[in-house]
Amino acid sequence: MACVEYALYMPSLEEFVGVLQKGLEDNFADVQVSVVDCPDLTKEPFTFPVKGICGKTRIVGVGGVPYLLPLVNKKKVYDLNKIAKEIKLPGAFILGAGAGPFQTLGFNSEFMPVVQTESEHKPPVNGSYFACINPKHGGCLLQKYSEKYHDFGCALLADLFASEGQPGKVIEVKAKRRTGKLNFITCMRQTLEKHYGDKPVGMGGTFILQKGKVKTHVMPPEFSSCPLNSEEELNRWLHFFEMKAPLICQTVFVSKDPGFDLRLEHTHFFSHHGEGGHYHYDTTPEVVEYLGYLSPAEFLYRIDQPEETHSFGRD
Repeated sequence: MACVEYALYMPSLEEFVGVLQKGLEDNFADVQVSVVDCPDLTKEPFTFPVKGICGKTRIVGVGGVPYLLPLVNKKKVYDLNKIAKEIKLPGAFILGAGAGPFQTLGFNSEFMPVVQTESEHKPPVNGSYFACINPKHGGCLLQKYSEKYHDFGCALLADLFASEGQPGKVIEVKAKRRTGKLNFITCMRQTLEKHYGDKPVGMGGTFILQKGKVKTHVMPPEFSSCPLNSEEELNRWLHFFEMKAPLICQTVFVSKDPGFDLRLEHTHFFSHHGEGGHYHYDTTPEVVEYLGYLSPAEFLYRIDQPEETHSFGRD
């Protein structure tokens, strides 16, 4: 399984603050971006197994959409403990967005990895969630992975943010009342792309949808038996929902693809009221409120990049 390392451009946190403040103000009525101490992420509403998202930060692109579409490649299964070693960070704290481990679950799902991987000194801790379609009523069923399963798998595709899980300085982003057309993450990513151009910068972390609702999707439990060759065919296969705050989101985004067939942004979320899935955008711009804690990534790692690719299914 090939793994490539790439050093991302790393401006100071203070520089990021100025760039993001300006960009978000074009899209939200009320914006405040600042450098703060990372809040204790072991506490509510996050309940992560580590206190922070700082230390040896990495973005990891694993597999990709071509392993799901047009038809699934069931050979593409991964282990987060092994991924941590591949990126030279055993014991890493990993969060992000991906496809659930069908090899364990027996069905397809949306996956929200929240994992303290194994190290020489500590056993791994799995705080992950997965969202699937409830067979009883066709709605969303959100479950904590470790309540039923004990492995550390994922499958097909994952966009991950890894760190030592340490406390430290992070970028706090507050944005209220969307006035523009871009979602919270796309606005930040495009702002960084516009400012830094050919110097790829990457960020990851967590944010809370404090007020409002979002459009989301959850993949069906059965992989498509007929090829899905376009956005239209894909959208007919997916299950779309509107879900309500508060939502705990985990996001990974890169300003520009330096040639690794990346998904430039990917955000999944869970909640404590039974809703979870893949974030598209908020549907209540006049009341929406976001609160995010983000950290820039020092390195990008690309694991098992598909040899044959296409451009749809990346939204």
